[in-house]
Amino acid sequence: MSTHLAAALVVFCLLQIFIVAKMGGSLLLHLGIIVAIGGFAVAARGLERRWEILDRSGLSAHGLAVRFRRDLLQLWSASIVGGLLWIPVAIIFRALFG
Repeated sequence: MSTHLAAALVVFCLLQIFIVAKMGGSLLLHLGIIVAIGGFAVAARGLERRWEILDRSGLSAHGLAVRFRRDLLQLWSASIVGGLLWIPVAIIFRALFG
């Protein structure tokens, strides 16, 4: 899970930076990126703790595999969708503040 968390965080960061840069982001949007990355990192640490507990729980291999696939789907969905959410935010920001 740690490898996937690290890769998802990198994808999340790069999507945000690329989108805000292409949309002509202001300092406020860049500060928003910092907050979003911090929030994603806190959530990722929570997921990492969950897997440390699950690893010691003695669940069967099948039970762990099902949870792993579900968590991976949620992690990568959040990473990609969360990064793409900057598109409407940047559009609204540009419309309001020029």
